[in-house]
Amino acid sequence: MTVAQTEVPLDEFEALAAAAPDGLHVELIDGRVIVTPAPDGDHDENVMSVGDQIRERFPALRMYQERGLSVAAYRAGRARVDGAVAPAGYFRGQPSWSDPSGVLMVLEVTSGREEDADVDRTDKRDAYAQAGLPVYLLIDRHRGEAVVHWEPEGGRYRHESRAVFGSKLALPEPFGFDLDTSELA
Repeated sequence: MTVAQTEVPLDEFEALAAAAPDGLHVELIDGRVIVTPAPDGDHDENVMSVGDQIRERFPALRMYQERGLSVAAYRAGRARVDGAVAPAGYFRGQPSWSDPSGVLMVLEVTSGREEDADVDRTDKRDAYAQAGLPVYLLIDRHRGEAVVHWEPEGGRYRHESRAVFGSKLALPEPFGFDLDTSELA
């Protein structure tokens, strides 16, 4: 992972992101450029497992993978989330970096590299809370747990709950069901 030491203007970031080679994700989180490798197969299976469980209970919702969201709060931000849960059709007609106001939950899965995990654990969590995203679900492959954060207020999530892989994790409203983590790895 590479993190820039100075803030990058939005227009410079967008040019950098457009020129990034395949296999790299470029994001702008809290004024810093973050570059990570593209997801592996286990990563994708984790996103699909969560998405399938949500769609089974809520047929009108979809898990959109690799969706770009504008997560500007105090600074310009652009995050390519692993999953964004929103009503079917919500992203139709939206640009690459979409408005997150209709997103009910964002999902991140830590990459295969432990050194990248703190970006998901801290930087993205804080950016999503600042953007007012109602629920943030982290699948932390390095710690073997799923962590849900909800009810953003004042740039932080007020609540957090954890479950080790193999147990159930209670998701808050508007979901209100126990997520089965037994397929996560």
